[in-house]
Amino acid sequence: MTAIEIINEIEHLAPEERERIASYLRSAAEPRTLAGGELADLAGMLPGLTNPAEVQALKQQIAAGFYGSHA
Repeated sequence: MTAIEIINEIEHLAPEERERIASYLRSAAEPRTLAGGELADLAGMLPGLTNPAEVQALKQQIAAGFYGSHA
């Protein structure tokens, strides 16, 4: 199913059901912090990287997970 098909289906739902979907999407879009184990797993990957661009991307992912931005 494509995104357009899903959107078309949502448009045909009752208002209460559309609100449930909207609420879900709002909560899914909220920044989330990563758990300590998740951050440790990401940090554990750093020593194995040699490409500076990959190192920088992983560091950004770790920072985003620590501060609550989307990882």
